[in-house]
Amino acid sequence: MKKIDFKNIKKGKITMTIIIGIMCFILLYVMFMQFRVVNETDITSLRTKRDSELREELETWQSRYEDTSNQLEQAKANLDEYKNKIDDSQAAAELLDKELKQAELNLGKTDVKGAGVVITLEDADVEVDAEDLIKLMNELKRAEAEAISVNGQRITNLTEFADVDSYVVVNGTRLSSPFTIQVIGNQKYLESGLTAKGGYVDTQISEGKKVSLAENNDITITKYDGNFEISEDIKIK
Repeated sequence: MKKIDFKNIKKGKITMTIIIGIMCFILLYVMFMQFRVVNETDITSLRTKRDSELREELETWQSRYEDTSNQLEQAKANLDEYKNKIDDSQAAAELLDKELKQAELNLGKTDVKGAGVVITLEDADVEVDAEDLIKLMNELKRAEAEAISVNGQRITNLTEFADVDSYVVVNGTRLSSPFTIQVIGNQKYLESGLTAKGGYVDTQISEGKKVSLAENNDITITKYDGNFEISEDIKIK
C-alpha cells in the first residue's frame, strides 16, 4: 500500500500558491500599465507636441513595456523553477519511500511473497553448525536474495547465529537439523550461485552434510515481530 506524503503535498500546495500569487501580480501589473497608458495619453496634447517629444515619450513607454515584459519572462522562469522543485521533491519523496521500504525489508518488518528456492540442509556424517548457516546467508545475499527464513525464523541484517549445545540459535530461538531455508529472489541467480562447481552445495556435501535445493514459485516469508536478543541463559561457544 503506497504511503501518502502529506508533508510533501502541503509543501507543493504552498509553492503553487506562491506561483499563482506571482503570476496574478504580474498580470495585474501589465493590466495597470495598459490602463495607465490609455488614461494618461491626451490625444489633444499629442497633436501639439513636436516629433522629438513624441519620440521621447514613445521610448519611455517602450522601456516600461520591456521592463514589464522582462518581469513576465522572469515570472515564467520562476514558474518553471518551482515546477522543477516540485518534481524534484516528488522524486525525492519517491526515492525516500523506496529506501524506507528497502530498510523495512532488510529489518524483516514486512511480509514477502514471491518465487525463489527452498534449501534443505541437514546433519549426515557431520552436524550442521552456525558457521554453515552464516556461509549460506552470505552466499544468498551475494545472489541478491530479497528475503530469507530458516525454519520459520525471518533473517534480517541484525540476525545472529550461534552454536548452543546441539542447537543453532537464530534470533534467540533454538533450531535443530534439518534446516529448511526459504529464499525469495531470482531463481537463476540463487541456483547458479549455490550449485556452481566447488560452490556452497559441493562444499557442504564434501564435508559430510546433506543438501538439497528446489525451486518454488509461491513462497511466503512472514515479517519478524520478535526482539533481537539472545536469552541470558544461552552461552555462545
